[in-house]
Amino acid sequence: MKISAFDIRPGNILEYEKGLWRVLKTDFVKPGKGGAFVQVEMKNIETGTKTNQRFRSEEKMEKAVVEPRKMQYLYNDGTGYVFMDNESFEQMTLSEDLLEGQTGYLLPNTEIQVNLHNERPIGVELPPVVILEVVEAEPAIKGQTATGSYKPARMETGITVQVPQFVNNGEKIRVNTVDGTYIDRA
Repeated sequence: MKISAFDIRPGNILEYEKGLWRVLKTDFVKPGKGGAFVQVEMKNIETGTKTNQRFRSEEKMEKAVVEPRKMQYLYNDGTGYVFMDNESFEQMTLSEDLLEGQTGYLLPNTEIQVNLHNERPIGVELPPVVILEVVEAEPAIKGQTATGSYKPARMETGITVQVPQFVNNGEKIRVNTVDGTYIDRA
């Protein structure tokens, strides 16, 4: 399926130069002179190599045909992350490399989409927003909550999110899984 360069999003799987590539980051650039383009950072699924490519606005990219399958995250068994198919109840273990930095948003019983290409898992798509509990955050200093400053807070999954000064330990917050930013309290 051909898509425009401007429709490329992080998490997409592209067929590029006879390989499957997972898009890690995209950046839309409109220089003062010349046409607009999209700067895409992607990683080869088979070899693990990363590359940065520029695609002009008129270019069309081949999006890989993937079979999305709804699964539920169960647990980490030390060797990988175990997921259960919601329809067949079969379990599948995915390596941390395949999840590519998305493990900090996984809580048990989280519904995700596992993408399969020729019956082989090639990546996952998380829900756009997850609710995580703050386990470690500096206490707010009286009078500082009015400013727009942020502080680091460690979540229950181990990731660190920049949160406003008024967020404290034990609170649940909504986090954007695309860029890891704080949205609001849950």
